[in-house]
Amino acid sequence: MRLNPFDEQYLTDPAGVWRRVLDEPGGVHHDPDLGLWLISSHAHVRRALADPATFGNALTLVPLYDVRPEALQVIMQIDAPPTTAAADPPVHPRTRRALRATFANTPDRVDQRYGPIVRRRVDELVSRLAARPGERVDLVAEFTTELPLLVLLDLLGVPEEDIGRVRDWADGQIALIWGRPEPAEQVRLARSLLEFWHYCQRLVRARLDDGRHGEDYVSLALAYRDGDDSRLTVTEVASIVFNLLVAGHETTAGLLAHALDQALSVPGRWRAMVEDPGRIPAFLTETLRYAPAIDGWLRVTRREVTLGAVTIPAGSRCLLLIGAANRDPAVFAHPDRFDPDRPDASDHLSFGHGPHFCIGAALARLEAGIALARLAAAIPGLRLTPDHRRSYKPNVAFRAHRELPAIVDIGRPPGPAGAPDADPAEVPAR
Repeated sequence: MRLNPFDEQYLTDPAGVWRRVLDEPGGVHHDPDLGLWLISSHAHVRRALADPATFGNALTLVPLYDVRPEALQVIMQIDAPPTTAAADPPVHPRTRRALRATFANTPDRVDQRYGPIVRRRVDELVSRLAARPGERVDLVAEFTTELPLLVLLDLLGVPEEDIGRVRDWADGQIALIWGRPEPAEQVRLARSLLEFWHYCQRLVRARLDDGRHGEDYVSLALAYRDGDDSRLTVTEVASIVFNLLVAGHETTAGLLAHALDQALSVPGRWRAMVEDPGRIPAFLTETLRYAPAIDGWLRVTRREVTLGAVTIPAGSRCLLLIGAANRDPAVFAHPDRFDPDRPDASDHLSFGHGPHFCIGAALARLEAGIALARLAAAIPGLRLTPDHRRSYKPNVAFRAHRELPAIVDIGRPPGPAGAPDADPAEVPAR
């Protein structure tokens, strides 16, 4: 079985590839071109996510391609210790405890601590869009990317004037690690990543030197540390910030863009949301299953492991096909149908599973839920432009829209009432 995550066919119709992968018996295959073991069935992906003793994280942030020596020399200067995505025991349980203690991660705590920030930022961006009736806007550049980054900067206490730099740095890290940049671009992105790391170090050091602990996340993490390196080192606090500034907004931006794409692709779906905002939570859950922002994730086997009838040697890199697992017919009825009313949607693996389950899942849901509700109320006639064609950034892990062009219309929503969905064949998989 071969899979090219950078191929145009995969970028435009990943579900077609996932169907072929899932049709192959076993749910585990070796791809000689990628040099990866592809794990696609829901049961096997779930097991791999839940078993860090067998499926380690040490190579999660190592590019799939041969990095140009000049770029590698720069990357080697980044001395950020593994704390989250790339950490294994015993480091990960310790840093995970720190995250749980300092980052609200249950729906009630998230709404209490972060809700006012989210609502303020959503209202700012929605008001800006609503003030442009009849105009063409790019919902990715002007809403779905902007919102989670602004929220995250507020949570971390990062100056708002740095939003452009942080966005470019984060996009660059994703392209460098999980993309396939040209050799010259590798060097530029590596230098940018080193600059990003130094920025995070300066941010934490400035807060430490200031000596005053506020309610921003950096202050809370330093207060948790309380000068004790056995709990967290100062460098580890900077590393956590380094990771949050990427994962903390790119995944939420992806969820929101995919949700808007699915809602606006079928006018009746958007109308149903306008008329009944209570449909939004289920709509988001189905979006997470049907169109995950992260549809592939890397692991490395720390020991030989057998999945089904296939044995994977120790030291093998694996690509967990989360998008395929979310379409596994062994778990989901009619998996290629977008159905917010399905009873099995919450079995998706889009936030991971086990000890690395996304710490920001509740925040992502809160942001996306508030954003869709406020947008539907303020711009009920919002619609995609007729010439819109889906296009995604080439990446092995993050499936991100390049753009989502739409027309701002504050009039009545399109589509007949009471007809939230079209026949699945009428709507492309992504």
